[in-house]
Amino acid sequence: MLFELPKLSYPFNALEPYIDAQTMEIHYGKHHNAYITNLNKAVEGNEMEKSSLEELLKNHTHVPAVRNNGGGHWNHSFFWKILTPAHNSGKPEGDLLNAIQSAFGSIDTFKEKFTNAALTRFGSGWAWLCVKDRKLEICSTTNQDNPLMPNTGCQGSPILGLDVWEHAYYLKYQNKRADYVNAFYNIINWKEVENKLREAK
Repeated sequence: MLFELPKLSYPFNALEPYIDAQTMEIHYGKHHNAYITNLNKAVEGNEMEKSSLEELLKNHTHVPAVRNNGGGHWNHSFFWKILTPAHNSGKPEGDLLNAIQSAFGSIDTFKEKFTNAALTRFGSGWAWLCVKDRKLEICSTTNQDNPLMPNTGCQGSPILGLDVWEHAYYLKYQNKRADYVNAFYNIINWKEVENKLREAK
């Protein structure tokens, strides 16, 4: 099974002014594509070749090329789907709103805790909102690790994730990660997050 770059459901400039077109073009076309190319090289011609991406992340993270590139492929494929142009973003509703309020008390408190997870991740990594034991939890992972992998200290079924590698924001925001994180809330596809919540339960 050779992995391929998934198609975006929006053009590179659709997330402006929050994420600029040049960043999207490089992030998607260069960084994500490189993870896929290197993942295919790592699994081609050996026993991992027939594994799904999820199986690779669950069973083969002891192989650095699989952990780094498989994680990079999964994380970015997930990330693109939970982004949407600001006019489509909406807000948490229904079961998702109830789950957020149950876990964190309010949307504002959720944002505060998620922002803190993104800002305190030292170096490169991701912030996650996950379903664990039927409740929502916030955590973060280093590099291209994610909650599907064993022993990351961040377990569960991800329903929202934010890339805090510098390549995700540096062209527009330079070292101002906080500005990038705050901008992220304007382009979250909350309907997709709610769909992932349903799938995780």
